[in-house]
Amino acid sequence: MRARKNWFTAMGVLFIVVGAIALVRDLFIFGPEFVVDFFTSPEITSEKISAAMFGIGGFLIILGLKEGIYEG
Repeated sequence: MRARKNWFTAMGVLFIVVGAIALVRDLFIFGPEFVVDFFTSPEITSEKISAAMFGIGGFLIILGLKEGIYEG
């Protein structure tokens, strides 16, 4: 059987990489104490969006791996 391309896993990795880039950028610009403040503030910040991107990326990776198991 021919193997199909698993785009769920690729998109999951992409989400995690983009979230990590934004988080590392803010750590270098503002420092760790401000990043923690941004995480705990009531406003929607890029750090919270990065955390959501990690979650979505993890979900896509798990979904992609499960899809690969069921096709075999």
